[in-house]
Formats: sequence, structure tokens, C-alpha cells
Amino acid sequence: MLTAEQNERLTRIGPGTPGGALMRRYWQPVSLSAELQRDPVPVRLLGENLVLFRTAGGTPGLVAARCPHRGADLTYARLEGGALRCLYHGWLIAGDGRCLEMPGEPAGSTFPSKVRHTAYPCCELQGLVFAYMGPGEAPPFPRFPWLDAPESSVWARKMLLNCNYLQGNEGNCDPQHLSFLHRFFAPVAEDRSFDLSRDLRVADPAPEIEVEDTPFGLRIYAIRAAGADARYVRITNFIMPNNSSFSGSAVVDPKNETIPDNSYYHFHWHVPIDDYNHWKYRLSFRIDGPVDKAYCDAMVDEGMGAGDNRDRRPENRYLQSRDEMGTTYTGMGHNFHDHDRFAVESQGPIADRTVEHLGAPDRAVAAMRRVMLRAVDDVEAGRDPLMARRDETGNPLADLVTLGETIPAGGDVREFWRQRIVH
Repeated sequence: MLTAEQNERLTRIGPGTPGGALMRRYWQPVSLSAELQRDPVPVRLLGENLVLFRTAGGTPGLVAARCPHRGADLTYARLEGGALRCLYHGWLIAGDGRCLEMPGEPAGSTFPSKVRHTAYPCCELQGLVFAYMGPGEAPPFPRFPWLDAPESSVWARKMLLNCNYLQGNEGNCDPQHLSFLHRFFAPVAEDRSFDLSRDLRVADPAPEIEVEDTPFGLRIYAIRAAGADARYVRITNFIMPNNSSFSGSAVVDPKNETIPDNSYYHFHWHVPIDDYNHWKYRLSFRIDGPVDKAYCDAMVDEGMGAGDNRDRRPENRYLQSRDEMGTTYTGMGHNFHDHDRFAVESQGPIADRTVEHLGAPDRAVAAMRRVMLRAVDDVEAGRDPLMARRDETGNPLADLVTLGETIPAGGDVREFWRQRIVH
């Protein structure tokens, strides 16, 4: 468990907090590219109200939502020449925070050059807009395996979760929950989700969990029995400070194409809106071919309401059906996102980790928290944290591997994959 102070240090992410200082040292997703078309877009990120827009060259600009003059809301501003024209007094604010025009000032006034509005650097990659909200020059963008992939091989969406980001992130470091939360008691059509009815995760609900420190965070091994002379090893990863990679649901329609299990995987990026809400960005990556984006959209769109908010919510008790519990373990349908939402939101807006009781299956969750707390300490001591080090030599993600494989019972789970790394 965590102490109350440790829990505060990790979960509070607003300006001036230790956790917020850590999160601001990293590039964070701000928006899907598809959301940023002609009009300015209101954004709330890390407890700050911002406005995202496209500058004259088409690149994203991100600035504080309140005009530096008298505080009028710039999300309503006119977009002129790739800059925001405040409706109140006509100040023109550029994407880098410069005040380009102050119509009320006399000719020759130097006041515009003295005003610099809060602005954050942005970049746009693989259908996502990212921002760096920390001090100094931004660190290099991490060399994720999907970074240089063809656009056709990458798919991204987001969904709203009404709880602290850390709860969502912890679910990705918890392989044992797959044996229960996502269990089905009857086959589920392959074009809808996994068929876990005969999966090893059900046959062996008590996996051995091993955790390995890496330059990017943690490598997590979930080891399950696969017969008398074999073990099934699933390798997932915690990527500092709020990301993960794991194998999962199909990225092409199984009715149309069959592809190898380890030729694709997913990332979940849990991005704080504020202390009590966050966006879960899901990015799927196929190593050796195109993703079926229409199929992936359909998997997420099923059960998705307005505003990237799913239909199953706390206020309707996630539409749980007790009658359905003969088919699904949760009685909450077959969509994993709904199961996960229930699991993390039902802990409360910010989970009280002082009253929990961690066991052997929670080894990776505990390790992830330790890594995060060390990183908070690093930032407070003036050091760059893991995965945001400006003096980094080499690629900390070079040994990122995400796969599941059956190996001989005596095989070394920490070594077998090194001959099979495919980025």
C-alpha cells in the first residue's frame, strides 16, 4: 500500500504539485488530429484550461484559454491568419504566445512585445497531437516503434474515464485481472472480441508475476502453466510515466484476414484532465501491414456515447445485467473497455491506497508506483526523470518487446524473447 502522502504525490497533477511537475516533463497527448480541424478546440490538460488551434502553417498551437489582457475565453476567439483574435478587445495571440496586435494601444507602443502568453510547444504524429508543458527546452520525443511506421499501420482513439489517471494506468500493470474481469463463459464471435472461454488465462488464474527494471520503466512477465512441459509467457510493459504496451484485441477483421498474434499490439496512454478525470488514448500498431481502421473504429464505437464517453457509466451502474452473468463474468457486456472502466472508476475519483492489501499478483503495480515515486524525487532534486532525460544516449525503447509465447517449462523467461524482438 501507499501512505497518504505518497498517494498525494502521485495522484495530484495540477500546477505546483510534485506529481504535476513530473507529468509536465513528458510529451503528452492533447487531442486526436481529427478533432482539430478549422475551429479552436477547448482542452483541459493537467488541470489547466487551454485552447488548441492550427497556426498559419497548419501546425498545432496550444495556449492558455484566458486572454492575457482581461481574461476573456480564447476558445471563442476568431481565428485570423493562424492566430487567435480575442473577441473582447481584439488582442491577437500567436501559437507561441506572442501578442501580435493590441488594437487599443497608440502607434509606436512597445507594450505588445512585452506580453508573452502561456503557450506550449506541440507536435503532430500518427493522428495525435502532443504537447510539452514542462520547463526549459522539450526533451526529444520518445522513439516509439510506431513513430516511423506507415500511417496505415497505426490507429488511435480516445475515451473518457471519470477517475484519476493512476487507477487506469495501474490496470495495465495487472495481468492477473484478465482471468476474471474479462472472462466469458460462452464463445464470443471473433468479430466482436476475444474468446477467452478456453484461454490459458482462465485455466491458470494465478500467474507468476516477474518484473524487470528497464530504461523506459518496467517489463512485466505473466507466466502461466501451458501443460506439463510448457509455460505461456505474456510480456507487457509500463512506459514512464503514464503509458503501457500489451497484446490484445485484433486490429483486422478476423473474418477477412488472419495475422500472427505477435505482429501487432496496443498502447494505452492515461492522460490526466485533472485530478479526477482522464483520457485513455488507445493506439494500435501493426508491425508488418495495415490496420483495418474501420474494424478498429467499430470495436470502440460499439457502446460509445457522445463526447467520447461510453454508454456504461456509474450513474446507470454500467448497465449491469445479473441475467447476463451466465455468459459474461461481469454482466457488463463483452467490451473490455467497459469492464476496465467499471474496475477503475468504482475505486472512487482518487483511490485510497492506504487501505488496500496488495498480494503476489500485484507485484508489478507496486513496482510501478516505486518507479513513479523515484521519478517524482528526481524532478524535485533537479534531475531529469526516466524517459525524459535530455542527455540520454541511445534509445531507451530499443528493447521494448510486447508478445505472448509458449516456451519450454525450463526456459528462461527473461531471455527467450531477445532473439525475437520485432519493432
